[in-house]
Amino acid sequence: MPELPDAEVFRRRIARNGLHRRIETVRVSDERLLDGISPSTVRRRLKGREMESTRRHGKHVFVELSEGQGWLRLHFGMTGTIRVLKEGDERPDHVKLQLDFPGGRSLAYTNTRTFGRIGLADDVGTFVEEKHLGPDALRELDLSRFRRLMGGKSIKATLMDQSAVAGLGNVYTDETLFQAGLYPGARADRLRDGTVEALYRAMRRVLEKAIEAGADPEAMPDDFLLPNRGAGGACPRCGRGLRTEKIAGRMTYFCPHDQRRKQ
Repeated sequence: MPELPDAEVFRRRIARNGLHRRIETVRVSDERLLDGISPSTVRRRLKGREMESTRRHGKHVFVELSEGQGWLRLHFGMTGTIRVLKEGDERPDHVKLQLDFPGGRSLAYTNTRTFGRIGLADDVGTFVEEKHLGPDALRELDLSRFRRLMGGKSIKATLMDQSAVAGLGNVYTDETLFQAGLYPGARADRLRDGTVEALYRAMRRVLEKAIEAGADPEAMPDDFLLPNRGAGGACPRCGRGLRTEKIAGRMTYFCPHDQRRKQ
């Protein structure tokens, strides 16, 4: 499921291939993903405009449109991605929105399922406030603010709460807790100050390294849990088998040997 690192990779892909290009054609292939807008509205607001800038908040990517048309908003659900198409490329399956530029280049939002969202926003800050999103995990969350998030829920539930911290989902929460050596079911409000600081540093390292790796599990550092996260997976540190447990309503992978710490 795309999380903050994936969304940042997609944002950069859009910026490299779409900024300051005029949108010649807007193709909406599945209006079920449109968030409170019609296909005709999408075409009217985007066609003939240029992409002026990009932003990301948590798992959401925003593209500023010229001529005061606001922001295109993309959320990738469980299977969404951004593909770059060149003239002559075969159109991929499951394209939900395609933007064509002069010279034959296109950006395609693809999604094999219908959990993603495509919308328009007049202002990014207003959208973030209306959706009750917390600070972006990588850009806006300092250690002092991170400490104040530690309430009575499990630390896994705390990190996955988008109203507390925006960007982490099941996968990168597991990775962060593995890197911090912390049991995912530990109570957040019982963590020692040193543990909270180590957790914060681990979260930042995980997100930064994942972005450097292009959010590709196979390109992650050797000490990452993610490439081993699955049935029969082993801990990259001790080699013991990983354990699964349902925590915060999600299947959680962790090493029972290296993640025994609860405070």
